Amino acid sequence: MTRDYLGRPLKDLRISITDRCNFRCDYCMPPEIFGEDYEFLPRSEILSYEDIILLVKAMLPLGLEKVRITGGEPLLRKDIAILISMIRKCDQDLDIALTTNGSLLARFAKDLATSGLDRVTVSLDAIDDSIVKKISNSNLGSKNIIDGVKAALDNGLNVKINTVVVKNYNENQIIPILNIFYRMDVLVRFIEYMDVGGTKDWKPEQVVFGNQIRKLISAEYGDLTPVAGQKYGEVANLWTLPNGYQIGFIESISKPFCNSCTRVRVSANGSLYTCLFSETGHDLKSLIKMGADINDLTEAISTVWSNRADRYSEIRNTSSQDKVPVEMHFIGG
Repeated sequence: MTRDYLGRPLKDLRISITDRCNFRCDYCMPPEIFGEDYEFLPRSEILSYEDIILLVKAMLPLGLEKVRITGGEPLLRKDIAILISMIRKCDQDLDIALTTNGSLLARFAKDLATSGLDRVTVSLDAIDDSIVKKISNSNLGSKNIIDGVKAALDNGLNVKINTVVVKNYNENQIIPILNIFYRMDVLVRFIEYMDVGGTKDWKPEQVVFGNQIRKLISAEYGDLTPVAGQKYGEVANLWTLPNGYQIGFIESISKPFCNSCTRVRVSANGSLYTCLFSETGHDLKSLIKMGADINDLTEAISTVWSNRADRYSEIRNTSSQDKVPVEMHFIGG
């Protein structure tokens, strides 16, 4: 197992398989930037499935345990079930997950499960259709996404819901979201609004902190109790309601978790990033084009990780405000 400069192991790969998405959420792909004339990556620059498998195999000797497929919207990529089956063949014990906006999930849930996918994380910031459409700048409502969640569950996939909470925008959707997924026994994770790449006009005062969200939930459902002994590297703090139902809180602003971050990210065009807030990546696709084999890639990735010292969320208030992190749609959230 390789460790970075601060002693953190490399356990999780988040790999973006497309920079395209059918939503235009303000905190990821605001429509005034990603309009009809925006030039996405040409197919020739995107990692092939064979390239992705080379990278997965290269990271296995370094301690890789989990692969999460992201985007953009990964379900827009053709034959994604084939990719998942290829990853599964690399190691039967790998935890394989997918992050999606859920709009296409009902269509693909069966194939995803059959191919060897373990888990799906669905991004959903509201139940009220008017808010869903406003946030996503699309014509889709929440029912389409909830139907996708049901299809995933029906096909044996584990499902989590990720909800980004923005002050004076969708705070009133916290309880409606829980009302839906509480009954389905699906874990909801509430996320503090972050200043990630692509976010439009982020301001600290827009953040709804985890303790504020817990107060709202407790008033409706009863007191929450923190879960003790959580696994190293988990980003969500888990709390339970009196009946045992668990709720997660990803509190990057108020409770940074940089000291246990085990994630490496690879963009759709094959650049490796050591932090969600990285400004520059390390070009792996060029190495592959030049004929690098698995051992060469393992050595290159190990070198990058060994020198990793990122801890942006811990130093956010003292770091330069001129930093421009890589776009979130480009490397996944």
